Amino acid sequence: MELVLWRHADAEEGVPDLDRNLTAKGRKQAARVAEWLQQRLPSNYLLLSSPARRAQQTAEALRPGFRVLERLAPGASPVDIVELSGWPRRRGVVVIVGHQPDLGRVAASLLSGTASDWSVKKGALWWLVHRLRERHAQVVVRSVIAPDLV
Repeated sequence: MELVLWRHADAEEGVPDLDRNLTAKGRKQAARVAEWLQQRLPSNYLLLSSPARRAQQTAEALRPGFRVLERLAPGASPVDIVELSGWPRRRGVVVIVGHQPDLGRVAASLLSGTASDWSVKKGALWWLVHRLRERHAQVVVRSVIAPDLV
């Protein structure tokens, strides 16, 4: 299984939190990262988004037709995010568009096995792979991309 943890791009300040839109900078960030992903994702990946408008707008840069899950809202637990992704049993690639510190906590948990607040920059992603090597499970970092690097 492969899991892409994609933080929403730069968003406007304000309340209510779930209604915040991407800024012009955020739309450019989302478009750049989406273009990078489109060149690398298989055709049959699953795209899941937080219900926050900024997350949905980030996901839309990749493609329409994604699933919005309330459990991915800001403050989602790492356990919920991992469960919703189907990690590590699901086949194929799952892209989750979400928030900080939620996604950083998932990356920390999957890669180090400990609870920690790792940082994921706005618009950036962590692409993780679960594999078996000599009957031992491994989590491998396939890529970490920030919008200013693509």
